[in-house]
Amino acid sequence: MEMELKSRRHTVSDLGGAMELCFTNGWTDGLPVVPATADRIKAMLESGGVEPAKQVAFIENRQVSVTAEKVAINAVMAGCKPEYMPVVLAAVEALADPLYGYHGPATSTGGSAVFMVVNGPIAKKLDINSGNNLFGPGWRANATIGRAVRLVMRNVIGTLPGELDQSSQGHPGKYTFCIAENEKDSPWPPFHTTRGFKPDQNAVTILAASGPHQYVNRLSATPEGVLDTACACMRICAAAGRHPQYAMVFAGEHQVIMKKAGWSREQVQQYVFEHATATIAELKRCNSLPGPVTPEDEKKLFPVVEKPQDLLVIAAGGQAGVQSCFIPGWGSKNGSQSVTKAIQLP
Repeated sequence: MEMELKSRRHTVSDLGGAMELCFTNGWTDGLPVVPATADRIKAMLESGGVEPAKQVAFIENRQVSVTAEKVAINAVMAGCKPEYMPVVLAAVEALADPLYGYHGPATSTGGSAVFMVVNGPIAKKLDINSGNNLFGPGWRANATIGRAVRLVMRNVIGTLPGELDQSSQGHPGKYTFCIAENEKDSPWPPFHTTRGFKPDQNAVTILAASGPHQYVNRLSATPEGVLDTACACMRICAAAGRHPQYAMVFAGEHQVIMKKAGWSREQVQQYVFEHATATIAELKRCNSLPGPVTPEDEKKLFPVVEKPQDLLVIAAGGQAGVQSCFIPGWGSKNGSQSVTKAIQLP
């Protein structure tokens, strides 16, 4: 299809000049970007099956319309292959969902990043890492899909560090924070089925989140033992006292323990809800909750989440090793919740 691109064009002498122009104009995340030529942008739009002018998202607080052309430009700059475009489009659409509440997590001093989980056949097709080192470097799909969303936030919505983005410290997930679930080895049905999708559908879930908190349990062979370690680490952490949602990412050896015991996702959620608790007194003493400690506070328990379903239980990570992690959400559910959107293929 013939496409008319509306974005402003810039002429440069060579590749180096193009990258320096992007640095000079503040269009990068601090790393070099791929120059967004007309041919590359059109290839991205064709792969996504969208016209340049299509509105992908409207960010209410900023009164910003995010068009497919702008998404494509930033996907090119991030280093995405054209076939990644449907995933990027779905993630950007999710940013504008009222449940996600873009303005809060994007502007807060809390420094959250957009954590993304991809489910469905497309994850394998695009080779999105769900195994070893999935939060680390080395996988083009993970790195560039997550990076594309951040560049859209920066270059289209205006979420610039020190301006709209007021993060006190931030964390490396602000560069890229994208994984796939290991549906093949998971003890549970694919995560997106908890959101009403069928296993063979493609979807991406986003959560405004802190960085991964890794814990180690090499001594237990039961779900209770593994989860007791997780709960001990979760009960007082960055989000204590605020009831955000949490992602819990279980790697291979811990997956096997859950599978052998026949524990469902719902059992994991219920156990953590009941055991990842601190007393009100503890939370007040560590200044996570305000006010003086009362005798009643010594006995009253405060769970890390409002309800068990606020624990996003995901299977992902290497098959060897006794490490898993939890990822605290930003703020509280009143400010932002996880959102799952269908990945639309042309």
